[in-house]
Amino acid sequence: MNQRYSRGRSFNKFSANRSRQFNRTTASRRPFGQSIDPAKFINKAVVVTQEDSFVPTNKFSDFNLNQKLLANIMAKGYSTPTRIQDKVIPQIQKGLDVVGVANTGTGKTGAFLIPLIEKVIKNPKEQILILAPTRELALQINQELKSFARGIKIYSACCVGGASIYAQLHELKYVNEFVIGTPGRIKDLIKRGVLNLSYFSTIVLDEADRMLDMGFINDTREIISLMPKIRHTLFFSATMGKEVESLVKEFLKNPTIILAKTAETPESIEQDVIRVGSSDKIEILYSLLIKEEFQKILIFGRTKFSVERLSKILKSRGLSVESIHGNKAHSKRQRALEDFKKDTVKILVATDIAARGLDIPEVSHVINFDVPATYEDYIHRIGRTGRANKRGKALTFVN
Repeated sequence: MNQRYSRGRSFNKFSANRSRQFNRTTASRRPFGQSIDPAKFINKAVVVTQEDSFVPTNKFSDFNLNQKLLANIMAKGYSTPTRIQDKVIPQIQKGLDVVGVANTGTGKTGAFLIPLIEKVIKNPKEQILILAPTRELALQINQELKSFARGIKIYSACCVGGASIYAQLHELKYVNEFVIGTPGRIKDLIKRGVLNLSYFSTIVLDEADRMLDMGFINDTREIISLMPKIRHTLFFSATMGKEVESLVKEFLKNPTIILAKTAETPESIEQDVIRVGSSDKIEILYSLLIKEEFQKILIFGRTKFSVERLSKILKSRGLSVESIHGNKAHSKRQRALEDFKKDTVKILVATDIAARGLDIPEVSHVINFDVPATYEDYIHRIGRTGRANKRGKALTFVN
């Protein structure tokens, strides 16, 4: 950095083709347009074998955490560690490189933030870089960090594309123990000379499989090359295919691999398909959305154009709806997401940008208005409901 200052601051009517097991061969990435049989990756959750109730080995108090940090964890309602937290936190505390593979919505963000905050408390000169594939996820991580670190005088800068770079330039004049951002914007700030990664000895790659899908790996490789060779690297992913394994070998040294995945589709999510024709698709969707049990609905579309068009159609019918997609300005995307989280709007129509990592509470239904391109996309989409031991329903429209 150029300058460094200290600072103080049920669907019987429509259901069909009830239940088949997932065909794991659909897990490979493929372009949309190839024939995908929805029966291969859509099933009823009631046929999924229930996982044994997880009993953690540790309590949060067993991690020897700072008392203020521990109080903040309790204040967030975290009574006991989740599976991923129970297994990952001790490994990070030992300073080991870690690969964490876990389902969405399992407390992964807390699994790395909690021990890293403790790391900073013990060494105030520590600086940590967290890379995320989307601006929404980066902002969410930053919000989680602030809640865990409340009152501890740990500061962060969130650097994402679409937001004002000048505000980020100003933030980076100060010491930030955490810098959280998307690869493109982080690279830009490095080129401007305001972010010197020689100060950063810890890096987190969150949703690494998504970064691979979105073409950010070369940027990430360049960013990591600017960090000290002796560093602490944490790598989190929802999947562990060959390409992800290759990245692990490239970026990490003798990592501890934590597999904390349960069934791909939780029992808490009831899944079904709805057979539709192209002419009645919107009518069927509308007839569902006006039902009383449809309280908070996340609808996924395939393209930016189709998402915006569907949002306008539903809004013209008097429904409370917003949209998020790549063509929408950053500030408007954030406002739409916040309004949905706070129940100011009932329906959010989105592209897959909203499917990864975002913690949106109390989503009653996920509707795949357009069939997802891959198995992983389906899993991540429906993972927005049925979170935190709540039940949810996922419906997919198929022709």
